[in-house]
Amino acid sequence: MYDLLVVEDESIIRRGIRAFIDFEGLGIQGFYEAENGEEALDIVKNHHIDLILADINMPRMDGLEFCRLAKELEPSVKIAILTGYDYLDYAIRAIKIGVDDYALKPLDRQDIQKLLFRLVEKKKETDSFAVVQKAVGKLSLDAGVNEGTDIRTQMSELLDSHLADSGFSLTAMAAELGYSISYLSTLFKKYFGENFRDHLLDLRLERAKILLLSTHMKNYEIAAAVGFEDPNYFSVCFRRKYQMTPKEFKMEAGHEKNI
Repeated sequence: MYDLLVVEDESIIRRGIRAFIDFEGLGIQGFYEAENGEEALDIVKNHHIDLILADINMPRMDGLEFCRLAKELEPSVKIAILTGYDYLDYAIRAIKIGVDDYALKPLDRQDIQKLLFRLVEKKKETDSFAVVQKAVGKLSLDAGVNEGTDIRTQMSELLDSHLADSGFSLTAMAAELGYSISYLSTLFKKYFGENFRDHLLDLRLERAKILLLSTHMKNYEIAAAVGFEDPNYFSVCFRRKYQMTPKEFKMEAGHEKNI
């Protein structure tokens, strides 16, 4: 049985979903609701959520940001978004960052039922794969195979080769290695001591320091070289970690004159 979170700022839609959808037939037992992304994120932090149905045009938090953060908190969660035609491109971008399905408004009861059915089937498939993957891993360890060292090396190599790829994600790594996202997330934290996103950010910023000291590349060129699409966001992350901007770091190291 699964727990569902519905994120929708219109209470009448939330009430309609709660009242008219056949949750029992879908295997859904828990129902949570939120009217904005921030409230929804708190629910994901404090409860085990299996399925999320969210309006992409949400107040108080960008829809893509909510989906990304929800996936980071619970990599195995399945998310479907509801969108109007005006936000179709937005929905397609959401699919690229790991959202599992979407549907165009207006929707009726049958549309929602079908959407949730697809989401439940994807969740079942992921959970079944994770069980098999864990069994295979246990067999390998029982047979004396040093799987941990092998996997850690593979993950490290993939991280290194994709530092410049701004779209590289835990989902992409899982696809390359043939693991479920939830299982790989657990392995990653076990072998690296932190989650995927934080570790990748640290690697990118460390590589940026090397480029700042060893090249004459511009700030925006270094940002792109270490996987940041936005140079300003790169500077913000750099300053947050090292308490100085990239330019200040370079000047402190004596590689740029302070004019």
